[in-house]
Amino acid sequence: MSRKLRWGVIGCAGIAVGAVIPGIKQSETGVVTAIASRGLEKAEQTAAKLEIPKAYGSYEEILQDFDIDAIYIPLPNHLHMEWSIRAMEAGKHVLCEKPIALNAAEAQKMADASRKAGVHLAEAFMYRFHPRYDRMKEIIRSGEIGELRGIHGTFTFNNAGDSKNVRYRKEWGGGSIYDVGCYPISAARLLLDAEPEAATVHALLSPEHDYVDMMASGILEFPGSVALTFDCGMWAAFRNTLEVLGTTGRIEVPSAFIGDASFIVHTNDGKREEQQPALNQYALQADDFARVAWGEQAARFAPEDAVANMRIIDACLESAETRKRVQL
Repeated sequence: MSRKLRWGVIGCAGIAVGAVIPGIKQSETGVVTAIASRGLEKAEQTAAKLEIPKAYGSYEEILQDFDIDAIYIPLPNHLHMEWSIRAMEAGKHVLCEKPIALNAAEAQKMADASRKAGVHLAEAFMYRFHPRYDRMKEIIRSGEIGELRGIHGTFTFNNAGDSKNVRYRKEWGGGSIYDVGCYPISAARLLLDAEPEAATVHALLSPEHDYVDMMASGILEFPGSVALTFDCGMWAAFRNTLEVLGTTGRIEVPSAFIGDASFIVHTNDGKREEQQPALNQYALQADDFARVAWGEQAARFAPEDAVANMRIIDACLESAETRKRVQL
């Protein structure tokens, strides 16, 4: 493909350097043109390491570059809204890391800004672009596992010793619900094609980590008496799993968001492994983004989807703080 979407990256976060930038470079549609940091030296070092042509010593400078079509934002959560809106006002399409904002009100402002500027805004849930989730939805719709009874999702890791990590700054949008709980929440919405009606969450609010939720366990009540139960954490052993439970079978996803894409289907007839291609989810995300930006296809996930996900995260955080069930 000769046509390329020219990307600029604001920030040198680990997710950008280790996953998203390599994914864009492996995509059919994208090329990384520039990267910006708060200091020129770090931007130049990262640009040299990843063979990015341009480096900028401020976020403002990269937005003035007319050779950039889209901006990827992996900044700390409290900066997502400001720099996404500034990028969109500069005429750039924006891919913003999850969670897209600190709350639903901020996400709505970002959605409004994208419409006003006439640009594409997307939340970076890369796992949604792997075809395995379409396959899982096919299995659910086929009735092979019977009537749906519930979903359980997990995403945990242990990074508690890194006390200066931005994930442990409450005012910056720290905590496990923001960081990894958002994954099973979005996955349940994707698989069920529905929005929950209430949330109840219990959390470990750690004084050693600015009272962010270092571990959280919750239940989201969906229509039809179906629930998502989930747990997420940044002070627990690593796992990222999903189980979809039906009346006559279940789908087991050992690596639901990162890692091997294959999954297992259990029925009364036994079990089988659904082998899935080893595709780069970040490259798939970049290609989908580009085709929407070019007007070749409609967005599978409009900005309103991100607003809806943030509304649920708001309820989860409120429930964790108040120890009460929160209706949506």
